[in-house]
Amino acid sequence: MKRRRVWGTAIAVVAGISGVLVFGGITGNADGEYDGKAQGPVDTKTSSVALKTADGGRSASLSQEDTEPFSMLGVTWADPAARMPGKVEARARGTESGEWSRWIELDDHGTSDPTAERGGTEPAWFGASDGVEVRVVASGRATAVLPSDLRLTLVDPGKGGGAKPQAMAPAGFSAEESATPTPTAPEPGTESPAPEPSTPTATPTTEEPPPAQSTEPAPPEPSTGTSESAAPSPSASTTPAPAPTATGPTPPPSTAARPAITSRAGWGADESLSPEAPTYLPGGKIKAVAVHHTAATNDYSCADSAAIVRGIYAYHIKPASQGGNGWKDIGYHFLVDKCGTIFEGRKGGVDLPVVGAHTYGFNSETTSVSLIGDYSTTVPSKSQLISAARIAAWKLGQYGVDPAGTTTLTAGDVGTNYFGKSWAKGAQLPFSTVFGHRDGFNTQCPGTAGYGQLATIRSWAAGPVAGLKVTSVTGATQSGGSYYTRGPLTVAWTSTTPSAFVIRHEVLVDGNVAATATGSATSASVTVPAGSHAVAVRAVHTSRKTVTTPALTAVGDTTAPVFSTTPRVYLRAGTVNATAAPVSLVWKATDAVSLRDVRLTTPVAATYGPTVTTAAHTAKPAVTTTWTLNAYDRAGNRTTASVGSTPMILQETSAVRSGTWAAKSSTSYLGGKSLSSGTKNASLSWTFTGRSVAWVVSRASNSGQAYVYVDGVKLATVDLRSTTTKYRDAVWTRNWSSAGKHTVKIVVVGTAGRPTVTTDGLVYLR
Repeated sequence: MKRRRVWGTAIAVVAGISGVLVFGGITGNADGEYDGKAQGPVDTKTSSVALKTADGGRSASLSQEDTEPFSMLGVTWADPAARMPGKVEARARGTESGEWSRWIELDDHGTSDPTAERGGTEPAWFGASDGVEVRVVASGRATAVLPSDLRLTLVDPGKGGGAKPQAMAPAGFSAEESATPTPTAPEPGTESPAPEPSTPTATPTTEEPPPAQSTEPAPPEPSTGTSESAAPSPSASTTPAPAPTATGPTPPPSTAARPAITSRAGWGADESLSPEAPTYLPGGKIKAVAVHHTAATNDYSCADSAAIVRGIYAYHIKPASQGGNGWKDIGYHFLVDKCGTIFEGRKGGVDLPVVGAHTYGFNSETTSVSLIGDYSTTVPSKSQLISAARIAAWKLGQYGVDPAGTTTLTAGDVGTNYFGKSWAKGAQLPFSTVFGHRDGFNTQCPGTAGYGQLATIRSWAAGPVAGLKVTSVTGATQSGGSYYTRGPLTVAWTSTTPSAFVIRHEVLVDGNVAATATGSATSASVTVPAGSHAVAVRAVHTSRKTVTTPALTAVGDTTAPVFSTTPRVYLRAGTVNATAAPVSLVWKATDAVSLRDVRLTTPVAATYGPTVTTAAHTAKPAVTTTWTLNAYDRAGNRTTASVGSTPMILQETSAVRSGTWAAKSSTSYLGGKSLSSGTKNASLSWTFTGRSVAWVVSRASNSGQAYVYVDGVKLATVDLRSTTTKYRDAVWTRNWSSAGKHTVKIVVVGTAGRPTVTTDGLVYLR
């Protein structure tokens, strides 16, 4: 059995990894960044018991209904290089419920770590338990035999006070540092080969120059919720570089803000279990981020996440004599739970290029983040993806690497990936700068559903903001493609990129910043000057890349319309009765920019289009009516104008007569009476003071003609013939621009065969 070594002063040569050892102070340990009191080291307990083997080494099992308290378990075997050729399943009995959990399959973590003391499965979290059952069955191949010395490891992660929950990770799928490296290539997986993963690239349309480096660190922003808002918004400044130490590399600044990270002290790491000093990437530069998942189960509470991380830490690092794998440290650099909380994994400084043990053969140029849970069929939560993308943006931003780009990695050893692609040691291989574990190793990690979200992680981390569009403009009236406003207007927008990756939004007027809003804002108000202007929204991504919506046209207008023709009321043709005289309301309104409509508010309500200049109404005789009009432009400016009118009826009996006229009586006549004459040149005349007049008659098919004189001047010959009988019919009108004294005289023409003219009097407006 190999012993886990405490590192001395020698520099180790690694299979698939090499690095610089540092024994002095370590910069960048994210201590004190969780909500709550730093709990310090928490004691964890592990125990181990052998499984009973049967069927000639092709199956094994264990059942214990009375165990010491535990929350996590895993199965280990003697040879750390051996692969599990079958299925490992376990279930546990809950301490409080007394119920057995469902059976959970434990994946082989596939380490080829020459310093590891034992091989094993990924650990699985069950929560507080006091009973366990395990069953292991070899595959259907006749030659398949289970590894020797199968043992169940139970882990009690202990209780810590105040640490933020989260983090589980199947560490170390690569070789750890060793003085005598003996790399072993992993066996090809049993899955059917798939095409080599694509390496999409994206180029933003606009990139904002990075601002001068701030001297203030980004404030810690805890993220413990399950919604998008749980992920802190990025700082607008670059991440500052801490002062260099005499013993370690200098953390470079990043173009992206550093997210809140729960430190190792925060989740209760007992550092005495891992005394080896960290090592750093030999080239000092991170070229890519490997994304993993911890597998096993998603049935955990985020309140247990810190305990989950401690359990994995104990399972991986404790020696075989205590039931562990005997590794140097957790293999992952960062772990993220389903609530989006980020945990510091491998020690050495979250802002430094620490050598990890996560993707066999590709650890010397990469960092890693592992999603706590099994994402084979379940899609990671939005909060989890946001946090993973923020880690990718921050870490790659330290080295000027585009998260949506591609890079070339050098294979530290021979290997084969999940898609059946194989390579030799030293091969130069293309990778996306954010890639899945399965791209570099024969594993399902990070699960099919998790792997399907890598494009989302890349897009969020790289920018620019996606799906940005204006959704509404309020405080303005839309007409066609333009918005008219006489004051501040509010522009609202939406995008598909979470606000955690947006530094700010800007509302542009003619290309100039007129208003600035936060990354989480969805609207802002601006005042548009007089005239036509282009208004757009620009979003600044944490990468400083920008994207701008198509411009819309906003027209500033504070000048009210005018009535170029003041409102007037005139009599019109139509039927007259004791309560209604037909009138026309006439006006003309104009606007310097765009007239929207004209609205009549009294004595009735009506709205007319911008080109309408007249409307037919009625007015009660002998009553003064006030007509009020409001002209509106498209910006909402208004002008009001009013006019009053009083219709008056002059009965035929008040006329001055000449010739022969006969009186008629009927309820159909105005006032119940009318005058009728068929005598040529018989006449009636009325004198009044007004500005509009209408002659009112009765009409039939045998009605005759009459001449109409105004102030002694013949103006018209009116034929009263009608195919239908009509009473109180205003057939002729005359209007003046102002009120004056006038005389209207009608004269019977004496039309052959139909000489009769019947009159009901006059109506005039005063």
